[in-house]
Amino acid sequence: MNYKLLFSSILAGLVVIFIIQNIAVTEIKFLFWKFAMSRSLMFFFLLLVGFVIGWLLNSYRRHKKTSYNLSQK
Repeated sequence: MNYKLLFSSILAGLVVIFIIQNIAVTEIKFLFWKFAMSRSLMFFFLLLVGFVIGWLLNSYRRHKKTSYNLSQK
């Protein structure tokens, strides 16, 4: 069995349980903005932002690696 898939599934399940248990509304302040949203929605957005940043950094790393390898040939 693919251990990465198993680990990712378990991690995703734990994240879902964590989000379900944190549905209380919380107030968020950032600079001049202030708004209220549920904690579960905030966690979802933070998780999404983390995935996007990780994907972008990985893409940048791959691009740098291929550019470096092409310049060496």
